[in-house]
Amino acid sequence: MSRSYFWTMLSLILHQIDAAYWREWEMFHVPGGVQGFLVFNLAAIAVVLTGYRHVLLDTRLAPRYAAVCAALGAGTFLIHAGFALAGQEQFHLPLSVAIIGLCLACALWLLRDLRRVRGQQARQVA
Repeated sequence: MSRSYFWTMLSLILHQIDAAYWREWEMFHVPGGVQGFLVFNLAAIAVVLTGYRHVLLDTRLAPRYAAVCAALGAGTFLIHAGFALAGQEQFHLPLSVAIIGLCLACALWLLRDLRRVRGQQARQVA
C-alpha cells in the first residue's frame, strides 16, 4: 500500500501546485483568498504526509489515512470534472488534465490496495 499511497499523495501535491497557477481559491470562493488557500493546503498536506508515515510504519490508523487519501484523489477528479462540464476554462492544459487523471488513477490503485489489506486483516482476525 505504500507505493499506491505515495503516488496518490504525490499527484495531490502536484495538483495543488497547479491549482496555485490556476488561482483555485477564486473557483471555490475560499474566504481569505490565497491566504485561505494556503491555510487549507497546510492542513491537507499535513494530514496526507502524516498518513504516509502511518502507512510506512503499518500502524492501526494506516487504513483510515489511506481511505482519506484515496477519497481526496477521487474527489479531486470528480470536482474538476464537474467544473469542466460546467464550462470552467481552468485546468485544461495537457499536464493539468493529466495530473487530475493521475489523482483518480492513483486513488483507485490505493483503494484496491486498501481492500487487499483489509481482507488480510479480516483473515488474521478470523
